[in-house]
Amino acid sequence: MHLTSKTRPFMYGVAIDENHFIGRQKEQSRLAANMRAGISTILIAPRRYGKTSLVNRVANEVSTDELIVVKLDVFACRDEYEFYNMFAEAVLHQTSSKFEEWRENARSFMERLMPKISFATDALQEYSVSLGITPKTHKPEEILDLPQMIAEKKNCRIVVCIDEFQQIGEMPDSVNIQKRLRSVWQNQSLVSYCLYGSKKHLMTTLFQSRSHPFYKFGDTMYLDRIGEEDWLPYLKSRYEERGLQLPDDMAQIICQKVQLHPSYVQQLAWMTMLNTNDIVTMDTIGCALSDLLNDNDALYSQQTESLTKYQVNFLRALLAGVEGGYGTTKTRDEYDLGTASNIARIKTALTEKELIESDGKRCFIADPVLQLWLKKRL
Repeated sequence: MHLTSKTRPFMYGVAIDENHFIGRQKEQSRLAANMRAGISTILIAPRRYGKTSLVNRVANEVSTDELIVVKLDVFACRDEYEFYNMFAEAVLHQTSSKFEEWRENARSFMERLMPKISFATDALQEYSVSLGITPKTHKPEEILDLPQMIAEKKNCRIVVCIDEFQQIGEMPDSVNIQKRLRSVWQNQSLVSYCLYGSKKHLMTTLFQSRSHPFYKFGDTMYLDRIGEEDWLPYLKSRYEERGLQLPDDMAQIICQKVQLHPSYVQQLAWMTMLNTNDIVTMDTIGCALSDLLNDNDALYSQQTESLTKYQVNFLRALLAGVEGGYGTTKTRDEYDLGTASNIARIKTALTEKELIESDGKRCFIADPVLQLWLKKRL
């Protein structure tokens, strides 16, 4: 099959652009309203559900001279002052329209800096900055209040969007760091925050546990899967653009095979397209699904090779459709899960490995393609 379109037919594994963003109208409206009203938002969803794409889309929608959106990804941060450096760099850079303004803001708001500045070679003269903030140069409160000071000077409001925020929860002395962040951020009148991350169980613990400083910090939004009513016209149009036929029932099967998981729908649709010469059939979807499972074989083998006997047996129970009562004598005996007290340890271990999730009533395998892979091997 020859693809002639100027745009990619499908996108997955990265933040998607305007051409591939579908659905989420309700979530877009809610997040945009929160940003405009200065209400902090917590986005919680499984990995690859489109949190970053949603934030990017809404940020583009709401950004004006009076409402500046700052975005940063703190996945690489491993300690408190790595976070402060990245936080300050992003705030200073993204609230400045040009280098001279950045330099003036740095001088005005952050004394004792010894920044290292690197310029790109292109005509736009983009620059990157390493600020060199340390415990000897700045107190945490000086850094954390930087957005508020800039907003006051520019007579605007700022939304700071922080991706992979769960990294804060894994830093040394994490609870005290969280306390410092919240004590400053909750008193800022011109700044709000959008906090999200790729590890759902850690994000849930940070923001939904009463014992954590960020409990009830803002409006918590849980992203669900995108419905078939949004997927079907999108998928069919992509095939039609390339002279291919995707019948409604085949489009539904693509969605159902991966349980409407946003990233996997895009990926399976693309791999099916590669196997299609004219019209999508069950055979072409089957070939694409086999390719998808084979592509992930090494990853899933690595994720499951260290599981204990009881953890594997718990996964077998989930695959068999057991949705509750894991600690009952009948279920423990049938699936060899050990003692009743062992169930909680199994669930905790599998959740931390991001192999299962819980909605409060039942446990389920988080990755629908992993679920298909396990069904073939367990």
